[in-house]
Amino acid sequence: MSSPILPVVVLDEPGQAVPLSEALLAGGIDRIEITLRTAAGLEGIRRARAVAGMRVGAGSVLTPAHVDQVVEAGAEFIVCPGFSAAVIERAREHGVDILPGVATASEVMAAVALGLDEVKLFPAGLLGGPAYIEALSAPFPGVRFVPSGGVGPKNLRDYLAVPAVPTVSGSWMVARGLLAAGDWNQVTALSTEAVAAAAE
Repeated sequence: MSSPILPVVVLDEPGQAVPLSEALLAGGIDRIEITLRTAAGLEGIRRARAVAGMRVGAGSVLTPAHVDQVVEAGAEFIVCPGFSAAVIERAREHGVDILPGVATASEVMAAVALGLDEVKLFPAGLLGGPAYIEALSAPFPGVRFVPSGGVGPKNLRDYLAVPAVPTVSGSWMVARGLLAAGDWNQVTALSTEAVAAAAE
């Protein structure tokens, strides 16, 4: 993945997908995780895929059937809140990258056993933040962690300062209120600030 910021998006209307993607790109963010938390998610993935330069993934993927649905919709990568070998296997059958969620060393071991070297740590803030990732990464030197849950503009640099963290995942620049208001300029402004902070 390229941008160090992965926005986690909950769409209430599929029509939000294209202007949102364009606003993120204008702010320097070139990927998006559109979740399946609402009925608009699948169609949102389809529409966002039409935006040149945006890499579109699916989030809140819970079952192998979900994998089939999001791949059909055009998702280029898959993000899960937890760990499921069946979901990982289905993603591999489709040839799609997957970022499973982990919270413990045992789950990281399970990911490593399946040949994965990048996982989502969720909920990162409640688990202990950057210090927890530093401790957890020590016995897994080849694993990269993408923290999600409790990540925001005030602490994203703390997370990215951990060598095992290439990317942070969050929703502050794509809050549902901003999307509902169509405030794409604010999405771009918050994205620009996030990318600048990540580069510091």
